[in-house]
Amino acid sequence: MKSTRNKWIVALCWLTVVFEGFDIVALSASIPQLIDTAYAGITALDATFIATISLVGVGAGAVLIGPISDRYGRRNPLMACVLIFSIFTILFPLMPTIALLATVRMIAGLGMGACMPVAITMMQEAAASNARAHSATITMTGYHVGAVAASLFAILAHADWHLLFYIGGALGLVVLPFMWAKLPETHAVGITQVGTPAPKTGMLMLFTGGLARSTIGLWVAAFMGLLLVYGLNTWLPQLMRGAGYNVADSLVLLLILNVGAIAGLLLGGRIADKRGVKGTTMFWFTSAAVLLALLSIRMESQLLLNGVVLVTGFFVFCAQVLVYGFVGYIYPKHVVGTGMGMVAGVGRLGAIAGPGLTGLLVASGHAYPWGFYLFAGAALLGMLAVAIIPKPAGQDVAEPVLEKHSV
Repeated sequence: MKSTRNKWIVALCWLTVVFEGFDIVALSASIPQLIDTAYAGITALDATFIATISLVGVGAGAVLIGPISDRYGRRNPLMACVLIFSIFTILFPLMPTIALLATVRMIAGLGMGACMPVAITMMQEAAASNARAHSATITMTGYHVGAVAASLFAILAHADWHLLFYIGGALGLVVLPFMWAKLPETHAVGITQVGTPAPKTGMLMLFTGGLARSTIGLWVAAFMGLLLVYGLNTWLPQLMRGAGYNVADSLVLLLILNVGAIAGLLLGGRIADKRGVKGTTMFWFTSAAVLLALLSIRMESQLLLNGVVLVTGFFVFCAQVLVYGFVGYIYPKHVVGTGMGMVAGVGRLGAIAGPGLTGLLVASGHAYPWGFYLFAGAALLGMLAVAIIPKPAGQDVAEPVLEKHSV
């Protein structure tokens, strides 16, 4: 990606993923303040509902945007989604009732959930034909950058939780003019075939032409991958406390887990593009399963424990993102947006299931060691799902056609 145009694609698409990481942590960091102050009469149960309905919106947005971006291009739908997300993020602290808070969060989730699959798709279309997986993993580092930024802002804002949402929404509005002026279209169907019959798009196309097995495998792998990511990020400190580690160490381990995630994302995509995305993804899921099972054994050495958690983060988070890297190699260009959206949308169901299932184990007093067994099993199922996907032929797809848009 050496041209100036492609550099803009990289920067702007990466930023849209930063927004998601920022927004999710902003809500998590704000929930204690919302409950403590009983804002709009909110209770812990209400906060759980708002957080869940937000994820439902994210999943729905990812599913809906795919066919739209395949039919009309990537650029304009992405900008529309950033606008929706930004406006409704700013509106959230202004809502006076639980119902309105939930409604605004769901609509913001629709916009936010649609941004990520389109951003990854554009990055893959702008990348070299043998760098699809790396473009996906690099894009997703933005999520962790956004999460870290939101954590820092939350510490500074403290009781002024509403500032997090004003900042998050304002960032999107600031980026929009740059997207309008600098972001090119990357979808060949949307650009070069104006006036001619467009290829058929839609979810049914993901099950035709021998794609059904790949589609099912990708959906299951994405579900398991996000079950791991959200389950661990939500409950790792509690699982470690159940194992007898102190609270401070448990929180440090969560940080170490995410540091490992960034390292995995930086390296995993390059390895997958060079060695083969199928074999690499299977190895990543298998390694995650082994390491998660290993964490069920109490370790007296803090250094050893930190090392195992670091490497676990390296494999767990990247395994899930490598599933996105698969999409650019598996689907024809005219349905790759739909494919990416559906993989992301189905994966979001795992993002809801992971914290929920682990929470049941916590509530029943069986979080340790059974939580780690649950995660190890999910990783193994993810590996088996990838195993049924046919190996991409040469990991090669048509190069993108990038033409300057008119403004």
